[in-house]
Amino acid sequence: MREPLESTWDDIRSELRRETPDFKFHIWLEPLELAGIEGNVLYVRAPEHIRTSVGERYLPLLRRAASRCLGDRTVVEIVGGDWQPRPAAPRSPAAAEDDRLNPRFTFEQFVIGAGNRFAHAASLAVAELPAQAYNPLFMYGPPGLGKTHLLHAIGNYVRHWGTGLSVRYATVEEFTSDFVAAIRRHETSAFKERFRSADIVLIDDVQFLAGRERTREEFFHTFNALLDAGHQLVITSDRTPDELPDIEARLRERFRSGLVVELEPPSTDVRRAILEKRARLDGVDVGPEVLEEIATHVSSSVRALEGALIRVVAYASLKGEAASPELVRHVLDRLGQDVRRRHCDLPEILDAAAEEFGVEPKALVARDRRAAVATARQVAMYLARELTDHSLPEIGRGIGDRNHTTVLHAINRVSAAVRTDPVVKTAVDNLRRRLAQRT
Repeated sequence: MREPLESTWDDIRSELRRETPDFKFHIWLEPLELAGIEGNVLYVRAPEHIRTSVGERYLPLLRRAASRCLGDRTVVEIVGGDWQPRPAAPRSPAAAEDDRLNPRFTFEQFVIGAGNRFAHAASLAVAELPAQAYNPLFMYGPPGLGKTHLLHAIGNYVRHWGTGLSVRYATVEEFTSDFVAAIRRHETSAFKERFRSADIVLIDDVQFLAGRERTREEFFHTFNALLDAGHQLVITSDRTPDELPDIEARLRERFRSGLVVELEPPSTDVRRAILEKRARLDGVDVGPEVLEEIATHVSSSVRALEGALIRVVAYASLKGEAASPELVRHVLDRLGQDVRRRHCDLPEILDAAAEEFGVEPKALVARDRRAAVATARQVAMYLARELTDHSLPEIGRGIGDRNHTTVLHAINRVSAAVRTDPVVKTAVDNLRRRLAQRT
């Protein structure tokens, strides 16, 4: 008879296999092992050369699979080979609020440069003096520049030094899901108490409030309740308050009422420092010339930068070669083309896909099932997953309010077609080039 842990991990692996193309599963997910379960936390052990990449790319997928097998409140953490279960210790109520915080995202691990210095200083001031320095603190900038890192760093700092202060972190996606679930269960009072009673509330990706009228109304009242009670609110977005779509003036005014600070792409020197720190933390042995080559060619975001390092190290390990500048160029050309491209937004991808397949852009978001439209729509979903930082539900909402299952099916279908259908491969390659060349 199988041990309970072994049985649990087999069930989770089955869920992962169902949602992942075979080649991705074998490269990134098959090497994972179940390290242990403590309370509602599932610890997954990953080999060093893929650990960071798994954490960045596949943690949401792992969480969904674990939640289906172990319950909705299951949390997943990626650990290294030397991880051991920690001695059991009673948890404070404040710590219990922090389940969604990523312990890797701290102020110590954040690399400071000209483009993020002000945001870092403001975040640290908020963490040290909640509701006394800047309230609310609104940070904005393109995806992958460290907004979420700073948000978690504030929460982790308060967790360790906040003398019992409670923290509530949520993405707008999670805020909405929790709110909808509370309405269905007739537990809106408990939902309101959970957010409004927290000393520090951290909300990520507020731009996705657009199109969610009832959630915006609840968020507005939560915002007011927190500030009236003297609690700290920190918000991130990919654009300024004035540029947020479909957001009422009263909410934009409240976002502007505190400190609004921008994060900008890092310079080459900062990118090199980020890579050096990432390599040191992960125990990756690569020469400075390799880091210099990556820093020179990858400039779109910190996330893309770290992803490029992992790709290079993984490729070198699989090939049994030493990492070198030549290998970096080869990997970026052959395996990691997307890491060097600037960030694309969803409307831009939809317009390009419509042009490539000769259909109207509005047909892609409509219920048009013509073959050419369906193919263009699926390719747009595939490229949106590759060239943006949107989650599957976010992509679905942006392409005709479709669900994440539809998006996942499209991604898997196009991924398979790229390997077997020259027409689809040519179209995808053409779109990548066209999006890369747009200014």
